[in-house]
Amino acid sequence: MKLDLGILDAGILIVDDQAANVQLLTRLLTDAGYTGVTATMNPTEVCALHRRNAYDLILLDLQMPGMDGFSVMEGLKTNDNESYLPVIVLTAQPGHKLRALAAGAKDFLSKPFDLVEVKTRIRNMLEVRLLYRKLERHHEELEQAVLERTAELRESEARYRGLTELAADWYWEQDDRGEFTKVSGPVMEMLGLHVPPLLGDASGTTLDGWIEAERHALWENIAARRPFLDFFVPPHPCRWL
Repeated sequence: MKLDLGILDAGILIVDDQAANVQLLTRLLTDAGYTGVTATMNPTEVCALHRRNAYDLILLDLQMPGMDGFSVMEGLKTNDNESYLPVIVLTAQPGHKLRALAAGAKDFLSKPFDLVEVKTRIRNMLEVRLLYRKLERHHEELEQAVLERTAELRESEARYRGLTELAADWYWEQDDRGEFTKVSGPVMEMLGLHVPPLLGDASGTTLDGWIEAERHALWENIAARRPFLDFFVPPHPCRWL
């Protein structure tokens, strides 16, 4: 039922230089329940009208003075926003049918009109057209979802990098004697200390930069399970070589 409502609300443009044909098709479609039917007898207006209204279907006469239906279809192809040409051509010339399909038309109606055929072909065309538009919208939604997810992942990666860098500023390792075995990040530079070249060397060789009194104070805090987050060691000229 939803599809029926969508079809009946579709935008349809009738293009024919014969007033009798315009009146016949308009009356036929209106009586069938279509609510978005408009018409023009001037083929030069079609491209501008379609750019402005994005019709779901254009019923296009091929034989018109000044600008025939083939020229109109060529003009419609220049619309960058339209990748699908929603045209049913109206013709009394059987030889024009293949040429019209080759030019981009999706179907054709022969004159004089068979009213049952007209309604059937128009409905079939609109079903395809509305499904095509639904597919286009779904594709656009998928692209937008991918862009949003990509942006979220980049933001998450940036936060992770930031946290990693912050953590690296305060990362160090000590052995069981309290001697530094590894220092990572710019923390030593931030504290104004010089890192010995052998600190953290693969051979395990380290330089002892501790003053014994300070080392004992640290171990007393650890043994007593006292916090020492604010433990501060005054600069000493002999601490680091």
